[in-house]
Parts: sequence; C-alpha cells; structure tokens
Amino acid sequence: MMADGASISRNVIPETLDTRVASKKMDARKKRVAIVGAGPSGLAACKHALAKGFRPVVFESAAGVGGVWRRTLASTRLQTPASAYRFSDFPWPAPADAASAEGLFPRHDQVLEYLDAYARRFGVLERVRFGCKVLGASYVGATEREVAAWERWSGNGEAFGDGTGEWHLTVRHGDGGGESESTQGNLLSSTCAHGLAQESCSSEFGASDENQAVPKLPTFPHGRGPDAFRGRVLHSMEYSSMAHEDAAELVRGKRVAVVGAGKSAMDTVAQCAEANGCRYPCTMVYRSAHWMVDPKVARHVKFFTFTSCRWTELMVQKPGEGFLLSLLATMLSPLRWVASKVTEAYYKRSIPMREHGMVPDCGFEQASLGWRLGILPEGFYDRVDEGGVELRRCGSVGFCADGLVLDAGGEGERVVGADVVILCTGFDIDRPLRDVFASPWFSEMVASGDDGGGAVLPLYRHCVHPRIPQMAVVGYAESGSSIYPYEMMANWVAHLLDGAVRLPGVRDMERGVAEWARWGRWAQRSCGGFFLKSCVASVTTWYHDQLCRDMGYSPRRKDGLLAEWLQPYGPTDYAGIQ
Repeated sequence: MMADGASISRNVIPETLDTRVASKKMDARKKRVAIVGAGPSGLAACKHALAKGFRPVVFESAAGVGGVWRRTLASTRLQTPASAYRFSDFPWPAPADAASAEGLFPRHDQVLEYLDAYARRFGVLERVRFGCKVLGASYVGATEREVAAWERWSGNGEAFGDGTGEWHLTVRHGDGGGESESTQGNLLSSTCAHGLAQESCSSEFGASDENQAVPKLPTFPHGRGPDAFRGRVLHSMEYSSMAHEDAAELVRGKRVAVVGAGKSAMDTVAQCAEANGCRYPCTMVYRSAHWMVDPKVARHVKFFTFTSCRWTELMVQKPGEGFLLSLLATMLSPLRWVASKVTEAYYKRSIPMREHGMVPDCGFEQASLGWRLGILPEGFYDRVDEGGVELRRCGSVGFCADGLVLDAGGEGERVVGADVVILCTGFDIDRPLRDVFASPWFSEMVASGDDGGGAVLPLYRHCVHPRIPQMAVVGYAESGSSIYPYEMMANWVAHLLDGAVRLPGVRDMERGVAEWARWGRWAQRSCGGFFLKSCVASVTTWYHDQLCRDMGYSPRRKDGLLAEWLQPYGPTDYAGIQ
C-alpha cells in the first residue's frame, strides 16, 4: 500500500497505447450522452457513440425502432436503390432478384427489418428506452449573455463544455398518462425521424432521431376551408400513421380526393385506387407536377450512379470551393445542362407525362439539383388509363359541402365530389426543432422565421450551431441517399464527443456556416425555388470530404486515380472510418 507520491514514482508502469485507449473509454463511460429517437440517424448516432466507449441512452416515443418507417402506407417502398440506402458496414440481405422492384426498392417492412437487424447487431437496442417523449430542453448554468460572449463553442470548443452549463430535459413516459420527469445533461439532437432525448438519469451530451413533424396545411379561400366540407379531412401524416387495416377501411367504398403531387400523394392515390378500383376512382388534385420516375425506367437508367461520381460534382458550384473550382464548374455547366436535357427527354418519352398533363414546371436539371425527384408507384399510369385514378390540375382549391372546388383559371370552377379528402401538402420540418427549446433565443437562432430562415439550416458541418452549446443535430440535411450521409454525421459527432474533432472558434464556425448559406441561396435560385432545405444531394461527396478531413481521414477513399474520379461513391467507401 503506497502512502505518498515519492513511493509511487518507483512503481510506474510504462503507459502503452492499449492502456491509454482503455483509460479513455473508462472516462467516456462516465460522461452522460443522451440520444432522442431510434430512427436511422438515431441508431447510427448510438452505434458510433458506443464504438467510442460512451454509454448513451436512446429515448424513443414509439414502441420500436425505425422512426418514420414505422408509420407508412402499406404500399410504401424505398425510392433510393437499396445499394445506396444502407449503412457502410452493414449490407442488406441478398434479395432473390436484385434487379426486381423487391431487390432494388425494398418494401417499408423490409426497411424496418433492416434497421432492426442493425440495431441488434451493434448493441443499440439495449440502449433504447421506448415510450419516452421529450417535451422540452433548457440550458442551465450559463446565461444567454454569457453563452453569446463565448469565443469557443460550449465555452472551450469541446463537446462536453467546460462544466459551466448543461441541458435539462423534460421527458414524458407512456402514451400521455405517464408521468413527466426532468433530467440534466448535455444534448445531441438529430432529425428526419429525429428528436431530442433524455430522462431523469443524468447526461452530458445527447443525440436524437425521432421525427415529430408538424403538418403543413394550405391556405384556403375565405369560406371554403375544411369546415365547409361534410366529409372527413386529414393530413397524409395522420393517414400514414393509421394501422394498415384501418387506413384501407377508411377509403374503401368512398370517393377519395388527394391534394398534392409529391411522393406521398402518389403513394396515397395508388393505395386508394387499389382499394376501390374504377367504381370509386381516386382523384388527385394538384397545382404543379413533380419529376416522378417509373421504377421500370429507373432500373435501366442509373441516375444515382451518375450523380454520385466525383467528376460530376465538378460541374456544380460547391460551398467554399475557391475561385478555380468555381470557374471550372461554370465552364462545365453546359455539359451538365446537356446531360440533364438528354435524361429529361428520355424520361418524357418513356413515361406518359404529356398524355396525362403531368409534365413538371421545372426542368430535370433544376429538380436534380434540389432533389425534387421520386419514384412512381408500380403501374401508376396504368391505373389512370383504367379509370381508377383521375388527375385534376388547378390553380387553387377550396372546400364545399360535397367535396372540393377547383379553380381552373379561364375554365372557371369545377366541383370534385368526395367523402374523404387527404392533404399531402408537406411538413413544417423546422418547427419540432424550434419548439423543443425553452429559450426563445436558441429557438430563433436554430431555425428563424416561418420558413426556417433560408435554404440551409445554420449548422456548422450541418451538425452543430456555433452558439448553441453541447448540442448537435444529426440527419437534418437532405440527400439522394439519406442513411449513409446520416451515418457520416453521426460518426463526425462521435469523433467530436471523443475529442478527435477539434472545432475552430465561433467566428470561424460562423464563416463556415455562411459559406453554405451562400451556396444554398445560389442553389435555390438555380432551382427556381424547387429546392429542399439543407439539400446536399448534388455535393454529397464534397460534404463528406469536409467531414473526413475533420476526423483525420483522407477524403480520397478509392484505389487509384481513375477509380477516384470515375467510379461512383457510396456507403462502402466510408466503412473504414470508425
């Protein structure tokens, strides 16, 4: 037994790499990490936090993992090829026919099984507490004035801060009848089936993936709102959350009108047409069409493969790229235009858009830059030809007692009879993120205004706000294939937790945010407004390059120069980043 420091010096054991790693993991276990939501990004956040030695707690309001994939229509499929929609180190089970719709675009239940298998494989399920909903988050220990004066993120530039402040979260257990609890710690939030998480155990950092989206409802003419309608009106979020048997029963034998023309509208219309056939045709009411590709055509045109090559990114502007790359992108833009026009012409010839008045207002180049693309349900236009689906384009829509009133411009008004109206009009994706903060200052900073304050959320590396301490957002950015970009964000945040990612000062972080904001405004203008917020689909590899450098890995993931520039990038290229 050693009594003082003098005797210790004679018994020092040389520190090895293994002992340092073990010590680091022991320290990590003492730090409190909370994750809200067990959707794709929440699972990835937990998996990578576990790999760094942390013991996160995942809070999920539902009864199982999967996020939005637990609340879908019976007919919902992936609209991204399975080879791209996967985690880097966890392949899909081999399908019987990889070229079929089943193999290329798996069903929603197959996606759910894949996510559940991933959670089990990496020990995530043991960290999830189901039936827990985060009601609010408050940062205590430092005033807003003090936080605003910090020159380093969280006070010292580290994930767990300098000990000055921490997050207090209120969590409700159960379906609403359970009690609410308050907890302390640091918070990480993730979106797109996302949220914030923590409960009465303490936590110093948190991660989230639970989508509590708020329906976006259109404005109707005076006196022609839903109150004027005798039937039932519901949003697609409510409809897709219903049990499949209940959803089928709601529309069976009824006149159904669907407002919207996006992916959820198309799937809803197809499902209603399948239930009722030609006897009660489903009417789709829309103002403008979207680029929706037939899955048979998508199996022959490898658009995702083309857009995920590094050389194709040379043809688009990129945030912070510098003068020479910007000049090169400008010089190559005609080539991008030609390629888009050729693709557009092929799709118009292969898919009966013109015959049915479904040619989009925007060009294919604009749609691909803003990722306003989707996959049609199987046989959609066959149902239109058979009479199971009716398409009605209009300038505006309102309600009357018997259904919808369509304003067709010079053709006057037309009434579409309906017993059920389903509004597929999108979501306010910023509101859940704003509403979780008790502080109006934090709420306004993270997503200001009705539209969130711009084309890109003001997050450094799309993960952390320079002036909101000890909190990260994973999975907000849109891309052509969401899972592995979410995983890259989760990996980056895990490296931040571990101290491997060193953040610059707040001012430098804000300059990085401003670069992406300027790029977002350019992309929004170039798309004619058809731009998904924080969409990085056209610059995904460029974005991943930034994350790789931060984590200390080479962004060049291919073997050889030709492969680097000509082969498409995908999830497996980042499997070695741990």
